[in-house]
Amino acid sequence: MANLDALKTSLAKHDQEQLLQYWEELDEDQRRLLTEDIDELNLEEVNEFFKRATSSLEEGNAKLDDKMEPVCEDKFLSISRTSEDQLKKYHEEGLRQIADGKVGVLLMAGGQGTRLGFAFPKGMFNVGLPSNKSLFRIQGERILKLQRLAAELTGKTGRITWYIMTSEHTMIPTKKYFEENDYFGLKAEDIMMFEQGSLPCYDFEGKILLDEKHRVAKAPDGNGGLYRALRDRGILDDLERRGVLYLHAHSVDNILIKVADPVSIGYFVEQKADCGAKVVEKSHPNEAVGVVCQVDGKYQVVEYSEITQKTAELRKDDGRLVFNAGNICNHFFTTSFLRKIGTTFEKDLKLHVAKKKIPFIDSTGTRCTPDKPNGIKIEKFVFDVFQFAEHFVTIEVPRDEEFSALKNADSAGKDCATTARADIYRLHRKYIEAAGGTVDGTECEISPLLSYGGEGLKVLVHGRTFVSPVHLMADEEKKSEVVE
Repeated sequence: MANLDALKTSLAKHDQEQLLQYWEELDEDQRRLLTEDIDELNLEEVNEFFKRATSSLEEGNAKLDDKMEPVCEDKFLSISRTSEDQLKKYHEEGLRQIADGKVGVLLMAGGQGTRLGFAFPKGMFNVGLPSNKSLFRIQGERILKLQRLAAELTGKTGRITWYIMTSEHTMIPTKKYFEENDYFGLKAEDIMMFEQGSLPCYDFEGKILLDEKHRVAKAPDGNGGLYRALRDRGILDDLERRGVLYLHAHSVDNILIKVADPVSIGYFVEQKADCGAKVVEKSHPNEAVGVVCQVDGKYQVVEYSEITQKTAELRKDDGRLVFNAGNICNHFFTTSFLRKIGTTFEKDLKLHVAKKKIPFIDSTGTRCTPDKPNGIKIEKFVFDVFQFAEHFVTIEVPRDEEFSALKNADSAGKDCATTARADIYRLHRKYIEAAGGTVDGTECEISPLLSYGGEGLKVLVHGRTFVSPVHLMADEEKKSEVVE
């Protein structure tokens, strides 16, 4: 009873007594679960989050045009407008950092495949390539190939540590999937999985909702929750213990992702940057994508809704858009920068509010599924740390080589499995043609274990014609079946 009294006192102090309104109806196990849920909440903090978040909501989407400036040209690398010799230098420097064990990858993999019509973590999704490889496998094999390329260049066998941020719902199936697939040839000790945090869901008055009579309604705290998770789950400590200096962070749903891209790592190191973003050139002024730019001299991502049409259409003398750096959730950090965020700035991250239809237990004890928004969820965004960078760089990459999002079911007609397949087929045909081969047809896949980014193909394809469907594999794959 003493514990219950303390719980009641704490909830009363923070005006959240409604969380115990069904206490008398709960059995012992349910009471324990509810107590654990409440104990996990820092009530003072979550109440403050609600106040901060809703005050920003009331301000609305103010246009930021007058405060905006494009990214700095002297801290900007365009892959398509940089010489091959210079790119080679960056590439080799990146491989040397990998060989020295100084590079890690942070995969944001908390999402389910619900919008794809897939009832498992999105990283397990198979877009229908000839190999039937999932997103997880493709990315894991790219890491494995990079380690081999780094060893070939330097003679060293440094490894890339793969940090995978899951959610409460994706942790167990993700872990099981990696185990069943023997970690895609990587060493288990080089793969660290951890859960992102969550925040409670609120009604419009700031009262925390119940999802069940014995469970608090919670939602993931957004991809910007990774900074708190890195700190609280011991990942920052692990990075420092392993001597990892540079971290490439990206979302799981880009099938063209150049994981731990050595060119970008090399440029990042040369520039002595602490934070950076890969971007793609906007396809048109009204493309619904955030723009990396400066606001009041600080880097951030400005959403398309925060810019007037006039500013969105501004062009330079060469015809390119002034605000052209489309954000693709593809970022680089130093470990020291992440430590600084975790210890000093995480608490100051902007809170983003979404009005949602949130299932809840009503005053009669009935679980309701509303047909219109009845509350808010609060998220943090990964790019909101850009403002704290002292040396920020931007790397513009060709969209057709590095960005193909997987967000929707095929019925949507865009950002779906069909477009992801088409994009990887197109890129891999380009690799073969650049190496002196030709492809008759459209279906064309090159295993990451054979080539990370088109290298090493000339001896295999020069002067040859391949008939679709084409699936070029490494020798080791020809001896074994992929188990998915």
